[in-house]
Amino acid sequence: MLSKATIKRIRSLELKKFRRQSGLFVAEGPKVVGDLLAVTTACELFATAEWLREHQRLVEEKPMRLDGKSAVWGAKSGKTTTVTEVSDEELRRLSFLQHPQQVLATFPIPASPPTPLQVERGDLIANSQLSTPNSQLSTLNSQLHLALDGIQDPGNLGTIIRMADWFGIETIFCSPDTADAYAPKVVQATMGSIARVRIIYQNLDELIDSLPPDFPVYGTLLDGNDLYAEKLTPHGLIVMGNEGNGISEEIRRKINRRLLIPHFPEDRATADSLNVAIATAITCAEFRRQQRLSTP
Repeated sequence: MLSKATIKRIRSLELKKFRRQSGLFVAEGPKVVGDLLAVTTACELFATAEWLREHQRLVEEKPMRLDGKSAVWGAKSGKTTTVTEVSDEELRRLSFLQHPQQVLATFPIPASPPTPLQVERGDLIANSQLSTPNSQLSTLNSQLHLALDGIQDPGNLGTIIRMADWFGIETIFCSPDTADAYAPKVVQATMGSIARVRIIYQNLDELIDSLPPDFPVYGTLLDGNDLYAEKLTPHGLIVMGNEGNGISEEIRRKINRRLLIPHFPEDRATADSLNVAIATAITCAEFRRQQRLSTP
């Protein structure tokens, strides 16, 4: 039986301050938890007997030392997961979902790799995912990245992370006032893509200032050029703005390639704007379409 203290501790991770204190976030459901387990080790896992039976192979691959209804996974690897079998009712008391889905787990919030500004200053970053300044600069010069300026809605943020995963965008830079990517609603909206996309919270003003002067910095603006008529580069930074206010004025001034998603037909009255997640998907799809056409 789960203790009240355990339930209170897991439920507290709904709040950002407790996620920061513990360094942990919650993921739920076979899809999201499964994708995360493929790339990292959970700290705690609470699952129904049905989920444990269906994932017997995973249990065998990550050796499990039984101790009543609790166990330790992955003891041989040095990183352990405390596993507890729970009833449907116990899972409901832990879950943030209206309809819990067999399994809930806590995972460590990943350490961020060094930002371009830190590389430029020569800062030392422990546990960096990018080992050298040269590799960081090479990645920036060869890949497409997203920058999110004040995205507030958890559903939008989760959808953008999922979309970035689909289009092979491995890094998203988020302004400090963007919603927390490790909030339960965001994690669930990513449908497991949070496991494959790096999220870096960074002052976007400083980030852009640290880039080479000719580095492509794109933004969707009402006074931009037709997205479908512009020649788009296979690398660069795509800035997407707040749901209500768009890209902030200070960041807008630093955009050197302004884009517009045209409505159709041009002379017809339409909505004032597109949902930011939809706009991000349309923009990234056109980048990848042009890249695909230009690749031999």
